Amino acid sequence: MIGKSPIGDWVESAVNFLTVHAEGFFEGLSTILEAVVNSFTWMFQLGPFWMLIAILTIIAFIVGRWSLALLTGIGLLMIVWLGYWEATILTLSLVLTSTVLSILIGVPLGILSGTINGVSKVLRPLMDFMQTMPAFVYLLPAVILFGLGIVPGIIASVIFAVPPTIRLTDLGIRQVPQDMTEAANSFGSTPWQRLWKVQLPIALPTLMAGVNQTIMLSLSMVVIASMIGAQGVGTEVYRAVTQLKIGQGFEAGLAVVLLAIILDRFSQRLIKSNHARH
Repeated sequence: MIGKSPIGDWVESAVNFLTVHAEGFFEGLSTILEAVVNSFTWMFQLGPFWMLIAILTIIAFIVGRWSLALLTGIGLLMIVWLGYWEATILTLSLVLTSTVLSILIGVPLGILSGTINGVSKVLRPLMDFMQTMPAFVYLLPAVILFGLGIVPGIIASVIFAVPPTIRLTDLGIRQVPQDMTEAANSFGSTPWQRLWKVQLPIALPTLMAGVNQTIMLSLSMVVIASMIGAQGVGTEVYRAVTQLKIGQGFEAGLAVVLLAIILDRFSQRLIKSNHARH
């Protein structure tokens, strides 16, 4: 009889160890993340829905002119018409929280990976593992460490969505022309000055493409995380699936698609603006 691998037991022991010895850390992190999500939700719900739609449509016009403004206005009004405005606001808050956290983690790691080959050699197989592991697997340790609710959904979303930011930040740094780096060195720039004034501005369009992918992956994972108590439109989709309500599932799925298209077009427009600037 072939023996069973002990890897699963090792992982379970590690998670149990963290649960016992780092309980305070996880409780503090949970409190912070819940506060961030609640802050986003509170900000979006300060006024009536039409006020937020008007503000976002104006921003869309400034960023991308009439096409993006019309898409934003009509898309958000359709979400209201479908009856999923409140759920969409919560989903948007979760996506923004996980995206901000992914950027705070991914950009520094991408810069290190792009400038230090040893870091890149360590991170690449780790990111391959993070992106190929089934998304549902991340929910298990997240639930054990943080319990049910929005926080494990955010943590699982960050793990699933952060690799594109790291990869494309790394790529953007490595694509900076060597002669520009040498010119900065010849003028006596410190590594910090070279990074901020030469490498990051040139790498910004590629970096933004990574952020775009991270937003889309965060949105897809937030929907999956509805199974462990992460509220939002994903909960409506999951409820419709479990109750075999085809019409309700289609409407909730349409709300997710509209939000995804709006976020994608916003970030794509920012990428084009950065390309034009550089």
